[in-house]
Amino acid sequence: MRHLFISALIILMIGQVGAQSLTTRSSEFHLDLKHAKNVTGDIPNITWAQPIPDISFSQNGRFPIKVMVESSTPIKTVTIDILDSKTNESKGMQKLIPNENEKNQFLLEKNLMLLDGENTVRIIAENQSGIKTNSSRKVNVGAEAIANATRLDRTDYALLFATDNYEYWSDLVNPVFDARTIAEDLKKNFGFQVEIIENAPQGEILSKIREYSERKFKPMDQLFIFFAGHGNYDQAFGEGFVVTTESLLNDEGKTSYLSHNRLRSIVNNIPCEHIFLTMDVCFGGTFDEVLASARGMDQEVYKEQGKVEFISRKLLSKTRKYLTSGGKTYVSDGIKGQHSPFAKNFLEALDSKGGSDGILTVPELFSFVEKLKNPPKMGGFGNDQPGSDFLFVVR
Repeated sequence: MRHLFISALIILMIGQVGAQSLTTRSSEFHLDLKHAKNVTGDIPNITWAQPIPDISFSQNGRFPIKVMVESSTPIKTVTIDILDSKTNESKGMQKLIPNENEKNQFLLEKNLMLLDGENTVRIIAENQSGIKTNSSRKVNVGAEAIANATRLDRTDYALLFATDNYEYWSDLVNPVFDARTIAEDLKKNFGFQVEIIENAPQGEILSKIREYSERKFKPMDQLFIFFAGHGNYDQAFGEGFVVTTESLLNDEGKTSYLSHNRLRSIVNNIPCEHIFLTMDVCFGGTFDEVLASARGMDQEVYKEQGKVEFISRKLLSKTRKYLTSGGKTYVSDGIKGQHSPFAKNFLEALDSKGGSDGILTVPELFSFVEKLKNPPKMGGFGNDQPGSDFLFVVR
């Protein structure tokens, strides 16, 4: 039914505007009916398994692709066309003919070598009815192309959860105040798009994280997630928990709490390449699965690089970093209106604006909080890659 509907739509458009093709976004497809024998036939379907984002980056030009082409009408050819994104001129083309076992389902796996600059990798599929579709991905290769893309096409987001009013636990005085102050600093000095969720039950917290999990992020976008409030550790379960506004005091099954295991998993699966999770809660350090051996952070400094080149290189690797206000301990909420000790030093780090280069890295931020009475913990989790970082860039 899907193919019949699309074919009918194409026929209608041809009748209205005399066109021979339908163009959609690069992440979808372009349909060419110029040489088609029967527009009511099957339309080849192109599915990208690698890369998934519309725009990707490569330092050295080596770029793997994995594409599935499917068509109930036998596939005639599958073509790889490399274009200059600015001029749309072809840099190279390769036409592949499926064998008998691949006529209806053709898996294309290639390691491409791309030239420096802004490239478009276009896959063209044609079936034996003459119906063509194509789908594209853009790839920026080399420091200059990556820097240009980073300068123009990057957004930083912040999602802050703060709870100071509880139904069963004692109320706190600073979490909402801390979150609002941090949010204002992120907006004013670093250009973050900020959202604060205050005194929310567990269901609302998970619903909001799900909302971010369903968003479409660009490859160099960043997401900062912050939790402030009560935390708990269960010795029997060997696990830490975020205490939400409706969490019970005596809940042996901990079903009214948000477990660190679950939080770690759902945050890791958010489709944003660069995530930094910060927790100003008691027992926050138990977010690390092995508390006593938190992984070290990459502290390489590219002294000879310009600001944009530094940002580009740091954000080429997937980031999953965390920072917690303490280990397997209680931490202070502080004096009302004066921030928690952790939030106070965190804000001092933001106010430093990263020094003369205007870039605050996670290791630099850690240096502001590491001397607190309750030593904080930091490291990587989930799909974190060596050499990655989360950057607070002054705008």
